[in-house]
Amino acid sequence: MIQNKLVNSIQETIQKNWEHPAFTNYQKDTITFQEVAQRIQWMHFLFKELGIKKGDKVAVIGRNLNNWAVTYLGTITYGAVIVPILPDFNSSDIHHIVTHSESKLLFATENIFNKIDDDKMKKLMGIISLGEFEPLCSSCDKLNKAIEKANKKSKEVEASKDKLNFADPKEDDIAVLSYTSGTSGFSKGVMLPYKSLYSNVKIGFDHIDLNPQDKVVSFLPLAHVFGCLFEFLTEFCCGCHVVFLSRVPTPQIITKAFQDVQPKLICLVPLIMEKIYKKRILPVLESRRVKLMLKIPLLEKKIYKKIRTSLIETFGGKFIEVIIGGAALNKEVEDFLKKIEFPFTVGYGMTECGPLISYSPTQKFRSHSCGEVVDRMQVRIESEDPYKVVGEIQVKGDNVMKGYYKNPEATAEAMTEDGWLRTGDLGIIDADDTIYIRGRSKNMLLGPSGQNIYPEEIEAALNNMPFVQESIVTDDKDHKLIALIYPDYEACDAEGLNKEEIQQALDKDKQIINKSLPSYMKVSRIILFPEEFKKTPKRNIKRYLYTNLYRE
Repeated sequence: MIQNKLVNSIQETIQKNWEHPAFTNYQKDTITFQEVAQRIQWMHFLFKELGIKKGDKVAVIGRNLNNWAVTYLGTITYGAVIVPILPDFNSSDIHHIVTHSESKLLFATENIFNKIDDDKMKKLMGIISLGEFEPLCSSCDKLNKAIEKANKKSKEVEASKDKLNFADPKEDDIAVLSYTSGTSGFSKGVMLPYKSLYSNVKIGFDHIDLNPQDKVVSFLPLAHVFGCLFEFLTEFCCGCHVVFLSRVPTPQIITKAFQDVQPKLICLVPLIMEKIYKKRILPVLESRRVKLMLKIPLLEKKIYKKIRTSLIETFGGKFIEVIIGGAALNKEVEDFLKKIEFPFTVGYGMTECGPLISYSPTQKFRSHSCGEVVDRMQVRIESEDPYKVVGEIQVKGDNVMKGYYKNPEATAEAMTEDGWLRTGDLGIIDADDTIYIRGRSKNMLLGPSGQNIYPEEIEAALNNMPFVQESIVTDDKDHKLIALIYPDYEACDAEGLNKEEIQQALDKDKQIINKSLPSYMKVSRIILFPEEFKKTPKRNIKRYLYTNLYRE
């Protein structure tokens, strides 16, 4: 028996669900668990022909696809290290990651291949298409011959569910080298061992009611650990049927897929839920007729029930819960979802924990928290009173990374002397180890008398203003708070507002918000931005590009 718990889970789910559908490219082709096994076997033959060894790196880049998932599974069950690359990275970042990781092979979609230069990735043996697993660089003779031999051997040796030949790496061996785009600059390579991935998968086994052939829509980037672990790997190990949405996931496209597929579990980033609330629900609640009806208790219950039913249908109608993660959820949106008893929860994690740090099922979820610390993990708050005084959240346990690849300085900086991971997040906990996040320590600003100001709290209020799409709160050279705002131009156009009128409307709303804030947190001025703020693929604003603009 394979001792590695993750590889063993992959083997067992393939054997148990052999004839069932495993992956579908949305509105296109479907492959069974048997076909996944056949493609994994082909990949193992290819790796052996190329002389790829245990611990060698294999990179993959492209939107969510059947063969992206197969490449991931084929690599980690061989004992090699998968290097997922976000497709939104520019070509120079892709070249850097492939070179820095020392990847031997790159699997890519053809549109990505067209924007990269293989001459700038000298150590690669070649580039293979995620479409048909064919070579994309015709000059790679060794790769072409290896693929021919793998194809021939695969035809001669049929994959058998009783004779799956997977590697048995140690639990502490590196399985994934994850380069994510951080909001504080160029990303680092996070080394995640097999035990981190399995610990996350086991949380799904133990706390989420997933069963063979339950359906899930995978639209969050697979190269990011949240989407990879909880829209693909956990579900695959549970025998679920994963439907990959390879198109750019707008709220309209996502909800159409949800209604078609009717998934059992849904993972979202806050931005999508907040857009649905702002565009579909808020206009209904603010209509004169509904406002009057909400003042009558019996009608209020009926309206909220109707909105809840409509929202559940929007997401396909058959899900057990919506897990929201990746960033903070707007408090107004969260409070409304609680009020209508919508089945959702908010989790907390980071790439360095593969990703989960805390999660509670819907029934146990406490308002404005991000759940309880998960199994096999510990948490502490660096403050004199962790229950009341905000301090840095620090964690340790099975989920935690082994460090940053080829960067011992950054690894040492991320860890305390006694071995706890510094999350860089600020918060408090309660007696049950439920975490309440108050902000990012890197984002914290100092008030005029040394008060700690968490810009996220002010931004949450600003983002609820009628004509605001998104905002960043920072300070100027005089330490006065300013709000950089990208307006909701669609709403502004509907009201016929020009730039001057937009500024006047926002300044007026700013006065209302300032009345509800302590004096040291009041916004002194609002500056309009003509375009959306630049974001990471996880849809977090790259703050570092904007925070120093007005400090000189």
